[in-house]
Amino acid sequence: METDTCAYHLLTLTALSGESSADILSYMGVGPSYGEKLITKLKEEGYIKTHYKDRLRGYRLTSRGKKLLLSENPDRFSFYLSGNTDTNRPRSDYQRRLRLQQASIVYAMLIRAGVQLYRDKKPLLFQGECRERLKLDLPVFYQAKEIKKLGAEAVKINNSRTMGVLFTLKCIYAVFYTGDSLMKWEYRTELKVKTMLQYHISRGILSKDCISPWYHPDTPVKALVIGKDMDTALKLMNSRGGYQKSCFCLDASFEYFHYVPAEPAGETLLKVLCSPELQESLKKLLVSDLQPPDGNLGLEHDAMSDGVPVLVAFEFDMLRITRFATALALHGLYGNLICFDFQKQVLMEYFGESVTIETIDLSKFERRFLN
Repeated sequence: METDTCAYHLLTLTALSGESSADILSYMGVGPSYGEKLITKLKEEGYIKTHYKDRLRGYRLTSRGKKLLLSENPDRFSFYLSGNTDTNRPRSDYQRRLRLQQASIVYAMLIRAGVQLYRDKKPLLFQGECRERLKLDLPVFYQAKEIKKLGAEAVKINNSRTMGVLFTLKCIYAVFYTGDSLMKWEYRTELKVKTMLQYHISRGILSKDCISPWYHPDTPVKALVIGKDMDTALKLMNSRGGYQKSCFCLDASFEYFHYVPAEPAGETLLKVLCSPELQESLKKLLVSDLQPPDGNLGLEHDAMSDGVPVLVAFEFDMLRITRFATALALHGLYGNLICFDFQKQVLMEYFGESVTIETIDLSKFERRFLN
Protein backbone atom coordinates (compact mmCIF):
# COMPACT_ATOMS: atom_id res chain seq x y z
CA MET A 1 0.00 0.00 0.00
CA GLU A 2 1.31 3.47 -0.90
CA THR A 3 2.18 5.39 2.27
CA ASP A 4 0.94 8.75 0.99
CA THR A 5 -2.65 7.61 0.42
CA CYS A 6 -5.76 8.33 2.50
CA ALA A 7 -6.08 4.59 3.12
CA TYR A 8 -2.64 4.38 4.70
CA HIS A 9 -3.23 7.54 6.75
CA LEU A 10 -6.47 6.07 8.10
CA LEU A 11 -4.68 2.86 9.12
CA THR A 12 -1.98 4.99 10.76
CA LEU A 13 -4.44 7.03 12.84
CA THR A 14 -6.23 3.84 13.89
CA ALA A 15 -2.92 2.31 14.99
CA LEU A 16 -1.87 5.40 16.96
CA SER A 17 -5.21 5.68 18.77
CA GLY A 18 -6.31 2.04 19.05
CA GLU A 19 -9.79 2.80 17.70
CA SER A 20 -10.55 5.67 15.36
CA SER A 21 -13.77 7.63 15.37
CA ALA A 22 -16.47 6.74 12.84
CA ASP A 23 -16.20 10.39 11.74
CA ILE A 24 -12.40 10.34 11.41
CA LEU A 25 -12.41 10.77 7.62
CA SER A 26 -14.06 14.19 7.91
CA TYR A 27 -11.24 15.30 10.24
CA MET A 28 -8.78 14.00 7.65
CA GLY A 29 -10.38 16.24 5.02
CA VAL A 30 -11.93 13.30 3.11
CA GLY A 31 -15.38 13.85 1.57
CA PRO A 32 -18.29 11.53 2.49
CA SER A 33 -18.66 9.94 -0.97
CA TYR A 34 -15.01 8.97 -1.34
CA GLY A 35 -14.81 8.14 2.36
CA GLU A 36 -17.58 5.57 2.11
CA LYS A 37 -15.82 3.84 -0.79
CA LEU A 38 -12.52 3.92 1.10
CA ILE A 39 -13.98 2.27 4.21
CA THR A 40 -15.71 -0.40 2.11
CA LYS A 41 -12.47 -1.17 0.28
CA LEU A 42 -10.38 -1.44 3.47
CA LYS A 43 -12.97 -3.75 5.02
CA GLU A 44 -13.12 -5.95 1.94
CA GLU A 45 -9.33 -6.22 1.92
CA GLY A 46 -9.38 -7.17 5.61
CA TYR A 47 -7.37 -4.25 7.01
CA ILE A 48 -10.02 -2.72 9.32
CA LYS A 49 -13.25 -3.74 10.97
CA THR A 50 -16.16 -1.84 12.49
CA HIS A 51 -16.63 -2.12 16.25
CA TYR A 52 -20.12 -1.19 17.48
CA LYS A 53 -21.20 -1.35 21.10
CA ASP A 54 -23.23 0.88 23.43
CA ARG A 55 -24.27 2.97 20.40
CA LEU A 56 -20.65 3.92 19.78
CA ARG A 57 -19.24 3.02 16.37
CA GLY A 58 -15.53 3.06 15.53
CA TYR A 59 -12.85 1.43 13.38
CA ARG A 60 -10.20 -1.00 14.57
CA LEU A 61 -7.29 -2.66 12.81
CA THR A 62 -7.49 -6.34 11.99
CA SER A 63 -4.48 -8.60 12.46
CA ARG A 64 -3.80 -8.19 8.74
CA GLY A 65 -3.87 -4.40 9.07
CA LYS A 66 -1.41 -4.54 11.97
CA LYS A 67 0.94 -6.84 10.06
CA LEU A 68 0.91 -4.48 7.09
CA LEU A 69 1.91 -1.47 9.19
CA LEU A 70 4.53 -3.37 11.17
CA SER A 71 6.11 -4.74 8.02
CA GLU A 72 6.14 -1.28 6.38
CA ASN A 73 7.49 0.68 9.36
CA PRO A 74 8.22 -1.20 12.62
CA ASP A 75 9.96 1.84 14.17
CA ARG A 76 6.76 3.85 13.89
CA PHE A 77 4.19 1.25 14.87
CA SER A 78 5.69 -1.40 17.19
CA PHE A 79 5.16 0.87 20.22
CA TYR A 80 1.41 0.85 19.55
CA LEU A 81 0.87 -2.61 18.07
CA SER A 82 2.55 -4.80 20.67
CA GLY A 83 1.74 -5.88 24.21
CA ASN A 84 -1.47 -5.70 26.21
CA THR A 85 -2.20 -2.02 25.62
CA ASP A 86 -5.29 -0.03 24.65
CA THR A 87 -3.79 0.71 21.24
CA ASN A 88 -3.03 -2.96 20.48
CA ARG A 89 -5.92 -4.62 22.32
CA PRO A 90 -8.63 -1.99 22.80
CA ARG A 91 -11.06 -2.63 25.65
CA SER A 92 -14.84 -2.60 25.25
CA ASP A 93 -15.51 -0.19 28.11
CA TYR A 94 -17.46 2.79 26.70
CA GLN A 95 -15.41 5.56 28.34
CA ARG A 96 -12.08 4.01 27.34
CA ARG A 97 -13.27 3.55 23.76
CA LEU A 98 -14.55 7.11 23.65
CA ARG A 99 -11.17 8.42 24.77
CA LEU A 100 -9.39 6.39 22.06
CA GLN A 101 -11.71 7.83 19.43
CA GLN A 102 -11.20 11.36 20.76
CA ALA A 103 -7.44 10.79 20.53
CA SER A 104 -7.80 9.85 16.84
CA ILE A 105 -9.52 13.20 16.19
CA VAL A 106 -6.77 15.13 17.99
CA TYR A 107 -4.03 13.28 16.08
CA ALA A 108 -5.75 13.94 12.74
CA MET A 109 -5.95 17.67 13.49
CA LEU A 110 -2.33 17.85 14.61
CA ILE A 111 -1.07 16.09 11.48
CA ARG A 112 -3.07 18.39 9.20
CA ALA A 113 -1.70 21.39 11.11
CA GLY A 114 1.85 20.27 10.33
CA VAL A 115 2.73 18.89 13.78
CA GLN A 116 5.12 15.93 13.92
CA LEU A 117 3.93 13.02 16.07
CA TYR A 118 5.41 9.87 14.47
CA ARG A 119 7.92 8.05 16.69
CA ASP A 120 10.34 7.37 13.83
CA LYS A 121 10.47 11.11 13.06
CA LYS A 122 11.21 12.49 16.55
CA PRO A 123 13.61 11.79 19.44
CA LEU A 124 12.25 9.59 22.22
CA LEU A 125 12.38 12.17 25.01
CA PHE A 126 10.56 10.34 27.76
CA GLN A 127 12.78 7.27 28.08
CA GLY A 128 14.54 8.16 31.34
CA GLU A 129 17.79 10.09 31.83
CA CYS A 130 19.17 12.05 28.89
CA ARG A 131 22.52 10.71 27.71
CA GLU A 132 22.94 12.97 24.70
CA ARG A 133 21.59 16.28 23.46
CA LEU A 134 18.54 15.58 21.29
CA LYS A 135 17.32 17.81 18.46
CA LEU A 136 13.61 18.65 18.36
CA ASP A 137 12.01 19.37 14.99
CA LEU A 138 9.29 21.76 16.18
CA PRO A 139 6.33 21.69 16.40
CA VAL A 140 6.24 18.14 17.78
CA PHE A 141 3.68 16.22 19.83
CA TYR A 142 4.15 13.46 22.41
CA GLN A 143 1.16 11.36 23.44
CA ALA A 144 0.25 10.68 27.06
CA LYS A 145 1.21 7.02 26.43
CA GLU A 146 4.73 8.16 25.52
CA ILE A 147 5.06 10.48 28.52
CA LYS A 148 4.15 7.64 30.85
CA LYS A 149 7.40 5.93 29.84
CA LEU A 150 8.93 8.16 32.54
CA GLY A 151 7.74 5.46 34.93
CA ALA A 152 7.19 6.29 38.61
CA GLU A 153 7.37 10.02 37.92
CA ALA A 154 4.42 9.81 35.51
CA VAL A 155 2.22 7.97 38.04
CA LYS A 156 1.40 11.38 39.53
CA ILE A 157 -0.46 12.35 36.34
CA ASN A 158 -2.12 9.00 35.58
CA ASN A 159 -5.60 10.48 36.00
CA SER A 160 -4.92 13.58 33.92
CA ARG A 161 -7.27 14.28 31.02
CA THR A 162 -4.41 15.40 28.79
CA MET A 163 -4.03 13.71 25.40
CA GLY A 164 -0.35 14.63 25.35
CA VAL A 165 2.05 17.55 25.08
CA LEU A 166 2.66 19.83 22.09
CA PHE A 167 6.10 21.48 21.93
CA THR A 168 6.46 24.72 19.95
CA LEU A 169 9.31 27.21 19.72
CA LYS A 170 8.37 29.50 22.63
CA CYS A 171 5.75 27.64 24.65
CA ILE A 172 4.52 24.17 25.56
CA TYR A 173 0.87 23.09 25.39
CA ALA A 174 -0.83 20.36 27.41
CA VAL A 175 -3.52 19.24 24.92
CA PHE A 176 -7.06 18.26 26.00
CA TYR A 177 -10.17 17.16 24.12
CA THR A 178 -13.62 17.99 25.46
CA GLY A 179 -15.98 17.14 22.57
CA ASP A 180 -19.27 19.05 22.79
CA SER A 181 -19.63 18.92 26.58
CA LEU A 182 -17.66 19.61 29.75
CA MET A 183 -14.88 17.09 30.29
CA LYS A 184 -14.05 15.70 33.72
CA TRP A 185 -11.50 17.91 35.45
CA GLU A 186 -9.41 17.59 38.58
CA TYR A 187 -7.50 20.75 39.44
CA ARG A 188 -4.73 19.10 41.45
CA THR A 189 -4.00 16.45 38.82
CA GLU A 190 -3.77 18.93 35.94
CA LEU A 191 -1.62 21.22 38.08
CA LYS A 192 0.79 18.29 38.48
CA VAL A 193 1.05 18.05 34.69
CA LYS A 194 2.18 21.66 34.49
CA THR A 195 4.50 21.25 37.49
CA MET A 196 6.15 18.16 35.98
CA LEU A 197 6.77 19.97 32.67
CA GLN A 198 8.15 23.04 34.46
CA TYR A 199 10.55 20.84 36.40
CA HIS A 200 11.87 19.26 33.20
CA ILE A 201 12.18 22.67 31.54
CA SER A 202 14.40 23.96 34.34
CA ARG A 203 16.60 20.93 35.04
CA GLY A 204 15.21 17.80 33.39
CA ILE A 205 14.83 16.35 29.91
CA LEU A 206 13.58 19.65 28.45
CA SER A 207 16.51 21.73 29.71
CA LYS A 208 19.43 23.12 27.67
CA ASP A 209 21.62 20.13 28.59
CA CYS A 210 19.24 17.64 26.95
CA ILE A 211 17.51 19.17 23.93
CA SER A 212 18.05 21.67 21.13
CA PRO A 213 16.42 24.12 20.79
CA TRP A 214 16.13 24.24 24.57
CA TYR A 215 13.53 25.96 26.72
CA HIS A 216 14.21 28.91 29.00
CA PRO A 217 13.08 28.26 32.62
CA ASP A 218 10.37 30.92 32.19
CA THR A 219 8.82 29.19 29.17
CA PRO A 220 5.02 29.18 29.65
CA VAL A 221 3.15 25.88 29.90
CA LYS A 222 -0.33 26.44 28.48
CA ALA A 223 -3.53 24.41 28.18
CA LEU A 224 -4.90 23.86 24.70
CA VAL A 225 -8.49 22.61 24.70
CA ILE A 226 -9.95 21.11 21.52
CA GLY A 227 -13.73 20.88 21.27
CA LYS A 228 -16.32 19.92 18.69
CA ASP A 229 -17.15 23.46 17.57
CA MET A 230 -17.10 27.09 18.73
CA ASP A 231 -20.37 26.67 20.66
CA THR A 232 -18.48 24.45 23.09
CA ALA A 233 -16.20 27.37 23.95
CA LEU A 234 -19.21 29.23 25.34
CA LYS A 235 -20.02 26.27 27.61
CA LEU A 236 -16.44 26.18 28.87
CA MET A 237 -16.24 29.92 29.60
CA ASN A 238 -19.58 29.86 31.46
CA SER A 239 -18.83 26.66 33.41
CA ARG A 240 -18.48 26.72 37.19
CA GLY A 241 -17.44 23.07 37.44
CA GLY A 242 -20.79 21.34 37.16
CA TYR A 243 -22.13 18.83 39.65
CA GLN A 244 -19.80 18.42 42.66
CA LYS A 245 -17.25 20.64 40.85
CA SER A 246 -15.97 17.58 38.96
CA CYS A 247 -16.19 19.08 35.46
CA PHE A 248 -14.06 21.60 33.63
CA CYS A 249 -13.83 25.18 34.77
CA LEU A 250 -11.30 27.95 34.15
CA ASP A 251 -9.13 27.58 37.25
CA ALA A 252 -5.52 28.36 38.17
CA SER A 253 -4.02 25.04 37.04
CA PHE A 254 -2.74 26.84 33.91
CA GLU A 255 -2.18 30.55 33.21
CA TYR A 256 -3.52 30.15 29.64
CA PHE A 257 -6.46 28.14 28.27
CA HIS A 258 -6.57 28.35 24.47
CA TYR A 259 -9.62 26.92 22.70
CA VAL A 260 -9.53 25.35 19.22
CA PRO A 261 -12.59 23.89 17.42
CA ALA A 262 -12.23 20.51 15.71
CA GLU A 263 -12.98 22.07 12.33
CA PRO A 264 -10.91 23.27 9.34
CA ALA A 265 -10.81 26.74 10.92
CA GLY A 266 -9.37 25.14 14.05
CA GLU A 267 -6.53 23.62 12.03
CA THR A 268 -5.59 27.12 10.87
CA LEU A 269 -5.71 28.38 14.46
CA LEU A 270 -3.47 25.47 15.49
CA LYS A 271 -0.91 26.55 12.89
CA VAL A 272 -1.01 30.07 14.34
CA LEU A 273 -0.57 28.85 17.91
CA CYS A 274 2.41 26.75 16.81
CA SER A 275 4.15 29.76 15.24
CA PRO A 276 5.20 32.58 17.61
CA GLU A 277 6.48 34.60 14.63
CA LEU A 278 3.10 34.40 12.93
CA GLN A 279 1.26 35.38 16.12
CA GLU A 280 3.52 38.37 16.66
CA SER A 281 3.28 39.55 13.05
CA LEU A 282 -0.51 39.38 13.10
CA LYS A 283 -0.77 41.19 16.44
CA LYS A 284 1.48 44.00 15.26
CA LEU A 285 -0.54 44.37 12.09
CA LEU A 286 -3.86 44.48 13.95
CA VAL A 287 -2.81 47.22 16.40
CA SER A 288 -0.65 49.23 13.99
CA ASP A 289 -3.35 51.90 13.49
CA LEU A 290 -4.39 52.01 17.15
CA GLN A 291 -3.12 53.89 20.19
CA PRO A 292 -0.94 52.13 22.81
CA PRO A 293 -2.54 50.59 25.94
CA ASP A 294 -3.58 52.92 28.79
CA GLY A 295 -1.78 51.85 31.98
CA ASN A 296 -4.24 53.82 34.14
CA LEU A 297 -7.31 51.84 33.09
CA GLY A 298 -6.73 48.96 35.50
CA LEU A 299 -7.55 46.18 33.04
CA GLU A 300 -5.67 43.91 30.64
CA HIS A 301 -5.82 45.12 27.01
CA ASP A 302 -3.62 45.40 23.91
CA ALA A 303 -4.41 48.86 22.53
CA MET A 304 -6.78 51.83 22.67
CA SER A 305 -9.15 53.03 19.96
CA ASP A 306 -10.57 56.52 20.58
CA GLY A 307 -10.65 55.93 24.34
CA VAL A 308 -11.99 52.35 24.10
CA PRO A 309 -9.81 49.43 25.32
CA VAL A 310 -9.07 46.84 22.63
CA LEU A 311 -8.36 43.15 23.21
CA VAL A 312 -6.77 41.11 20.43
CA ALA A 313 -8.53 37.78 20.94
CA PHE A 314 -7.76 35.65 17.85
CA GLU A 315 -5.62 33.26 19.96
CA PHE A 316 -8.80 32.61 21.96
CA ASP A 317 -7.26 32.37 25.41
CA MET A 318 -10.46 31.79 27.40
CA LEU A 319 -8.92 33.03 30.65
CA ARG A 320 -7.85 36.31 29.08
CA ILE A 321 -11.24 36.76 27.43
CA THR A 322 -13.16 36.17 30.66
CA ARG A 323 -10.86 38.53 32.59
CA PHE A 324 -11.53 41.25 30.02
CA ALA A 325 -15.29 40.73 30.31
CA THR A 326 -15.13 40.86 34.12
CA ALA A 327 -13.00 44.03 34.11
CA LEU A 328 -15.33 45.81 31.67
CA ALA A 329 -18.31 45.02 33.88
CA LEU A 330 -16.45 46.02 37.05
CA HIS A 331 -15.32 49.38 35.67
CA GLY A 332 -18.49 50.05 33.70
CA LEU A 333 -16.55 50.30 30.45
CA TYR A 334 -17.25 49.50 26.82
CA GLY A 335 -14.66 47.46 24.90
CA ASN A 336 -13.55 46.34 21.48
CA LEU A 337 -12.47 42.83 20.41
CA ILE A 338 -10.47 41.69 17.38
CA CYS A 339 -10.86 38.00 16.42
CA PHE A 340 -11.22 35.62 13.48
CA ASP A 341 -14.62 35.66 11.79
CA PHE A 342 -15.44 32.11 12.93
CA GLN A 343 -14.99 33.19 16.59
CA LYS A 344 -17.28 36.24 16.43
CA GLN A 345 -20.68 34.68 17.19
CA VAL A 346 -19.55 33.03 20.42
CA LEU A 347 -17.89 36.24 21.64
CA MET A 348 -21.04 38.23 20.84
CA GLU A 349 -23.09 35.81 22.95
CA TYR A 350 -20.59 35.92 25.79
CA PHE A 351 -20.08 39.70 25.98
CA GLY A 352 -23.54 40.88 24.96
CA GLU A 353 -23.69 44.60 24.23
CA SER A 354 -20.55 45.52 26.19
CA VAL A 355 -18.23 45.26 23.16
CA THR A 356 -17.96 45.82 19.44
CA ILE A 357 -16.20 43.11 17.47
CA GLU A 358 -13.92 43.48 14.45
CA THR A 359 -13.05 40.32 12.56
CA ILE A 360 -10.18 38.91 10.53
CA ASP A 361 -11.35 37.19 7.36
CA LEU A 362 -10.01 33.64 7.76
CA SER A 363 -9.78 32.95 4.01
CA LYS A 364 -7.83 36.15 3.35
CA PHE A 365 -5.56 35.43 6.32
CA GLU A 366 -4.80 31.92 5.00
CA ARG A 367 -4.00 33.24 1.53
CA ARG A 368 -1.71 35.97 2.85
CA PHE A 369 0.09 34.22 5.70
CA LEU A 370 -0.13 30.46 5.12
CA ASN A 371 0.14 29.93 1.35
